[in-house]
Amino acid sequence: MSRSLIELARSFLFVPADRIDRLHKALAGAADVVIVDLEDALAPHQKTPARAILMSHWGSVGERSRVLLRINSLDTGDAKADIALCQALQPEGIVVPKAGDSRQLEEVARKFPGTRLLPMIESAAGWHELDSISRVSGVARLVFGNLDFQLDLGMKCAQDEAELAPVRLDIVVASRRAGLAAPVDGVTVDIRDAPMTREAALRARRFGFGAKLCVHPSQVDVVNQVLEPSSEDMAWARRVVDAARRSGGSATEIDGKMIDRPVISRAERMLLEYGQRPIG
Repeated sequence: MSRSLIELARSFLFVPADRIDRLHKALAGAADVVIVDLEDALAPHQKTPARAILMSHWGSVGERSRVLLRINSLDTGDAKADIALCQALQPEGIVVPKAGDSRQLEEVARKFPGTRLLPMIESAAGWHELDSISRVSGVARLVFGNLDFQLDLGMKCAQDEAELAPVRLDIVVASRRAGLAAPVDGVTVDIRDAPMTREAALRARRFGFGAKLCVHPSQVDVVNQVLEPSSEDMAWARRVVDAARRSGGSATEIDGKMIDRPVISRAERMLLEYGQRPIG
């Protein structure tokens, strides 16, 4: 089954919902997907005006297939107004922060049949409910909210966030069990430190994440480069698949290394997913 642009995206760039100029700018840039943020990017008094701004300017937004809306947590008073806005705008997808109750998420899914949902795992409750959340109809990808997760658990992680390794692994495993696209890793807050962003993206890739949240346009190119297989990777995958065909699927040798079914499957998946990617 072919994947959608949202499921294939590598970079998800946040823009505040009250800054339509930044939305247009972001869509003209290299980010695969842009998340219009009604939650953390806005102070409480800005949320109602932001909805009005977004409603009045939505018609001018191009490439809406690349635009998601992040609503406020379903436990807050703002969520009802955000959902009403989404019903009016019908975005391609909705990012649901602080997802911790699969029944609440199912209620959202019933309101938006055909809309892709991206629940954010940002709490102990969300971690505990990973499997049920990932299996809600309409969920396209899981997203790790690494900063709010630390806040919820009272953690103070080192720069490499090694303390969060079990959570990252569980999110990747839950995504795989549910047949979802590879999940989206959290943010890197230091927007001036490109090496830090690169290392975080490399860590995401090592864990099996397929994308990363970005809080500034300067992070997008780094994330895209790290999470997109290189031309050498793709050439390797083609050689593996060609060799497997010649051997009838049996173990064979390439570049002095033995390849068997797990290696062949990895190459096939790489060609299937990245060969159909409709983004640069």
